[in-house]
Amino acid sequence: MYTILIYDSSAQTAGAMVSALDHRCELTCKSNEEDFQEEINNRQYDLVFLDIDSINGQSMQLLDKIHGKNPFLPIIITSNSEKADLIVQAINSGASDYLVHPVSRERINISVDRAIKIRDQQYEIAYHRHRQDVVYDFRDVIAKSPKMKEIMKSLERFSRTDSTILITGDTGTGKSFLSGTLHFNSPRRKKPFVKINCANIPVDLLESELFGHEKGAFTGADKQRIGRFEQASGGTIFLDEIGEMNMGLQTKLLRVLEEKSFERVGGNKTIHVDVRIIAATNRDLVRQVENGLFREDLYYRINVLPIRLPSLKERKECLMPLAEVLLRKSCRALRRDIKGFTAEAVTSIEAYEWPGNIRQLANTIERAVILEDDNRIHLESLSLPNTKMEFRAPSSQTQPAHLETQGDKNGESLAQQEREL
Repeated sequence: MYTILIYDSSAQTAGAMVSALDHRCELTCKSNEEDFQEEINNRQYDLVFLDIDSINGQSMQLLDKIHGKNPFLPIIITSNSEKADLIVQAINSGASDYLVHPVSRERINISVDRAIKIRDQQYEIAYHRHRQDVVYDFRDVIAKSPKMKEIMKSLERFSRTDSTILITGDTGTGKSFLSGTLHFNSPRRKKPFVKINCANIPVDLLESELFGHEKGAFTGADKQRIGRFEQASGGTIFLDEIGEMNMGLQTKLLRVLEEKSFERVGGNKTIHVDVRIIAATNRDLVRQVENGLFREDLYYRINVLPIRLPSLKERKECLMPLAEVLLRKSCRALRRDIKGFTAEAVTSIEAYEWPGNIRQLANTIERAVILEDDNRIHLESLSLPNTKMEFRAPSSQTQPAHLETQGDKNGESLAQQEREL
């Protein structure tokens, strides 16, 4: 059942709406602007009917004010006036429709259904834009802590080069987001950005996924396949969890770094590519080198520009700014209008250690948005334990001091900041 707010001082609109929609919608009627403003600020509605004859020449300003707070809220204008310039002005100001009294029940229902459908489409488009991680901007990086401010100085320099970057850090610290930020602020920004998680693909299939294969190369290879490196040609490839790669693939990757060439699986034709490589891992690659699990020469080839992303407990100053951004993101995706956090919720967020880092924070806030009945997130909706969690997310171990560079110290971390739509 839709919730609809009606503003009409004459009751003309309200009467028609109640007659047409009472059986399928929850209607709230207000007859003065002060009550209307208070209602719309304190409750989320699916749609608003705004009778501009009830407003003394300030209708478009009021419409703009409403859309400034909720750009997706459908507003249907009603009026006794059929002046073309007024209709055009209303539509240009963001009104979903303009109805002239008297309005039939059928016309009201058609207008409501169409406005809600358009709103849902706008929500879906906004949701998918964010899901695709296409908004990468250095201004979106939350850098309130000294460590993050130091990192930002390195990021912009790193983005302008073609040198290989190795991003390390605990699970959930934002390595994938950071890789996109580096690519989309680089000279390669208009070329492909290809991501692959080496831990998510079976070892026997990873070579084909990365480098492609020829028809008949193995059972089931019924046609030629272009690998991720070819797909990324001219752009950037992000090799997430590179520490999971076996020694054979490490050797092939080393050749790509040194010669910018390879052969597809089952083929003998040399493929040349121009690709920038950004790698990431939550493992201690130095220890893997010492244990014979990772090639030392490959380690030094990918570790040209190192970045270590700090955990959330290392950047407490960023916690609440991140939480506010993630709250807005979840509210957009879930169509909620939650204004912020209670003081108790803020205290709890700041006191918790967040072993799962930004990913855990994002999931916690998304759950809270779903559970919360108020217009602010309360402590109970966060469902955080009172003590440290017994489990810990997989974490990268601190690198030995003799291998730590300025880039390592500049730890970087980045959450999914996104611009307001």
